This record gives sequence, C-alpha cells and structure tokens, in this order.
Amino acid sequence: MSEKIEQRPSGGDRRHHWILYVALAFFGGLLTFAGALAEQKATDEATFRKLIDGYCAAWSSGKVDNAAKYYAKDDGLVFYDVTPFSYTGWKEYQVGVQKNILDNAASASLTAGKDLKVTRRGTVAWTTVPMHLSEKTKDGKSIEAEIRYTGIWEKRGKNWLLVHEHLSGPLGQ
Repeated sequence: MSEKIEQRPSGGDRRHHWILYVALAFFGGLLTFAGALAEQKATDEATFRKLIDGYCAAWSSGKVDNAAKYYAKDDGLVFYDVTPFSYTGWKEYQVGVQKNILDNAASASLTAGKDLKVTRRGTVAWTTVPMHLSEKTKDGKSIEAEIRYTGIWEKRGKNWLLVHEHLSGPLGQ
C-alpha cells in the first residue's frame, strides 16, 4: 500500500511574499514623498517669485510705506542695506532708507534677476537672488548697480514676512 504524502508550501515562501509587499510599499512611499517634495519646491518657487517681484515693485515706487507689508515689525530685527551698514527694527529701517536713499532719488527701479533660489524649512525660508538697481538722483546723476540680495522670511499666519535681509554690491562697482 502506498501512501501519498501531501506537501504543503513551506512558511519561507510566504515570508518572501511578505518581504516583497513591504519593499513595494516602502518604495511607493518614497516615490510619494519625492513627488510631494517636488510639488512643495515648485509651489515655494512660485510663491517667493511673486513676493520678490512685489518687493521690487514696492521699493521701485519710491515709497517706503509700499514696502512695509513685506517686513516683520519686531524691534530687534537687523536689516543690512547698501548704506549705511545696518538698521535695527523696521522703524529705524523705514526712516533710514527714506533719508539715505529715497529722498535723494528722482526715480529708481529695482529688478530681481532670474536666478532666484529658495530654501525652506517649515515656517522659515531664505531666498537669494541677484538684483539690478537703476537710479536717477535729484542732481541728475545716473546710477546702475548690481546687488546681491538675501532675504530670511518667516511665515506668520498666512503671510511670509522678512525678518532679516542683506543687500550688498560687489567691491569695485
């Protein structure tokens, strides 16, 4: 009498399937995460391009009050400008830029370059972009200057506000 022994699949085969499922889920999650990061980066680039272009238009108007909406108003914040070295707090910055730059300008235009770089970590972002300043002074002089711009932005409520900025021109300009 011969007896047939039925063989069942070993537990090892099921384990291999489970490992395959986990690996596929892991890689699917990575692809989703990478896609979300790319989408966030594209959104950030568009958001900050709009902010930077609005910032340039506001300063080009020659009215400090038009630029005020881009700045946090905390007293201890430091803003480095082309002249003088720095301002502490929005109130000092507002008065200083009006006196040192805008009061002497008949017209001015600030334009952001194409090479905007945005890096964001949660509610803080920093931007770098070259800018071009064209100014005609009240005494008839024309000034053309390339400016390096770095802005540190903080999201407060629905708005991104500058909490620090640094403008500088290359030496020998």
